Amino acid sequence: MPDEPIAIPIDGVLDLHTFQPRDIKDLVPDYLQACREAGIYDVRIIHGKGIGALRETVHAILRRLPCVRHFQLAGGDAGGWGATLVALFPEE
Repeated sequence: MPDEPIAIPIDGVLDLHTFQPRDIKDLVPDYLQACREAGIYDVRIIHGKGIGALRETVHAILRRLPCVRHFQLAGGDAGGWGATLVALFPEE
């Protein structure tokens, strides 16, 4: 049976724990675009702490996206180095 699409709430928080690493390359840009379309310009991506491989993948994707104004690791109250805060440019 093919994988069914997963409905993700567009609320500015993307938790990657439930996704396969192979899906991240398309998921992150698509989610950020959906946030922009919904008028959400501050997003938190939860990638977990682990050994940092997923964090590095997410950061590499964010560096390539022109819609990303800037990003940084979250503070202790928002997940610390297990999450990244992303500021997006508004839709034009």
